[in-house]
Amino acid sequence: MFRDGKAIVFVEVRYRSSNRWGDGLASVTKAKQRRLIRAASSWLKRNAAYARAPCRFDVVSVSGPELAPKLKWARNAFEAH
Repeated sequence: MFRDGKAIVFVEVRYRSSNRWGDGLASVTKAKQRRLIRAASSWLKRNAAYARAPCRFDVVSVSGPELAPKLKWARNAFEAH
């Protein structure tokens, strides 16, 4: 979690050494999104000062070799409904 202006940003970082089955963003399934939303909701309940702040979910996809990784940052990758 970090702040971007007034927004609270929850970030999921996914590493894949190969894109054979898609990049890290593709690995954030609907089930994984539900778990992340539940975790964010729980965090917001425990941190009431942020409970009314706008929130977003980003995914950082890391791929390639460890010594020369490629990063893709997907802002607002999915929404809580």
